[in-house]
Amino acid sequence: MDLEQSKKSAELTITFLCDSGCSALRNMSVAQGMRCATVRLSNGLSIPILGLGTSSYGGYSHDAIVYALTECGVRHIDTAQQYDCEEKLNKSIRESGLPRSDLWLTNKLWPMDYGYQAAKKACLHSCALMGVEYFDLYLMHWPGSMKLGSSNREVRAETWRALEELYKEGVCRAIGVSNFKIHHLEQLEEDCNMVPHVNQVEYHPFQQPTHMIEYCHEKGIVFEGYCPLARGQVLSNPTVHQIAEKYGRTPAQICIRWSIQVVTLFRYSLPHPKLNWPEAYACVNTV
Repeated sequence: MDLEQSKKSAELTITFLCDSGCSALRNMSVAQGMRCATVRLSNGLSIPILGLGTSSYGGYSHDAIVYALTECGVRHIDTAQQYDCEEKLNKSIRESGLPRSDLWLTNKLWPMDYGYQAAKKACLHSCALMGVEYFDLYLMHWPGSMKLGSSNREVRAETWRALEELYKEGVCRAIGVSNFKIHHLEQLEEDCNMVPHVNQVEYHPFQQPTHMIEYCHEKGIVFEGYCPLARGQVLSNPTVHQIAEKYGRTPAQICIRWSIQVVTLFRYSLPHPKLNWPEAYACVNTV
């Protein structure tokens, strides 16, 4: 998948964030007091295993975010500079009334702002837009860069050194990458001082980068999967339906539970008309 395809995939996932989806979410039972399991990063921090992705193109549902935070126990929000909703998330989080310390906020740096100075400036700007002093996790969104005159490897290393400093300064409590392949991670290890805490990669029954998962485990990198329902494609898969009927679960629950048993973390863009947060949390805590 190239950079343009990545942008397109983000556009597809944002279709889950719509008024109709929010209405469907409201019609489901409220999950008061639910708590999500966590995964320990190499630096000792614990990240909620289930994350709410906010995606980018197509719109933003303020009501859906507030509802997920206040009624469904969601505490892990995943966004990105490229999604263009940081200020909107600021408003949604403030309206939820939840203290900053109760939330895990993940943000991502877009390649347009790669480079040492640009990366540090972009991170601080994103903090200002979201009304926070720090991010719990900050990721390089893509291994390629848009910076002319330097190789991608040089720009990645320069950018990663900026993230290392942001980590040491406390602006980012953990740092990582997204969509990186094994050779990108190997180069980063050779060129810089810190190994990423997280690598966020697309993962679902139709796309299983087994070698990447094994590599991350060997290096102490938490593998975080996104698009666990393959943008809805797995929901109509006959095999998934057979398994769901066998165990008395929905196809979405089966896929999410499968992801959790195979992958450490995953991020899901909600609300999807066929999945709600009480349902998602139920599959996290049941076999």
